[in-house]
Amino acid sequence: NQRTFRPKKSAPSGSKGAQLRKHIDATLGSGNLREAVRLPPGEDINEWLAVNTVDFFNQVNLLYGTLTEFCTPENCPTMTAGPKYEYRWADGVQIKKPIEVSAPKYVEYLMDWIETQLDDESLFPQRLGAPFPANFKDVVKTIFKRLFRVYAHIYHSHFQKIVSLKEEAHLNTCFKHFILFTHEFGLIDKKELAPLQEIIESIIVPY
Repeated sequence: NQRTFRPKKSAPSGSKGAQLRKHIDATLGSGNLREAVRLPPGEDINEWLAVNTVDFFNQVNLLYGTLTEFCTPENCPTMTAGPKYEYRWADGVQIKKPIEVSAPKYVEYLMDWIETQLDDESLFPQRLGAPFPANFKDVVKTIFKRLFRVYAHIYHSHFQKIVSLKEEAHLNTCFKHFILFTHEFGLIDKKELAPLQEIIESIIVPY
């Protein structure tokens, strides 16, 4: 599937996105992820959520992209996170009733769906000062909930492969950053996090 390595999304041009991205890069460089996820003083929460949503989308895309030859319809006929959790796809528009699809198909649907959201200026305004919709946090929560499922699938189905590719440190850092961010802003319900509960507790409890 040639669509897997998508062109990297960038923050809205001419927006505060560029400044916020500099802030992210600077704080991430310090190695203190807890600090890196905090809303910078005086910044708009929606701007901060928007820039980070694009970043996490890019990160998950790249991580999953390294696994596409292993995550196939044959190896992963359903989108699971261990034996107890299976995810079905519905976007509420084209597919209203959740359908069972292979993991790679699920991720493809998911990334297409997120890309459509990010490109929709009524949801993610590109112009400086353009208002965010009233339900913006709900939009972001749905995106993060679904991105989490990709992490859950990677950890449960492909972790050995990640280790053999020597990517586990990178995966763990990306996931830790993702979890601290969602925890900071209350973006994912606890029950959704159940498939990776132990890893998540090891991330959040030490603080």
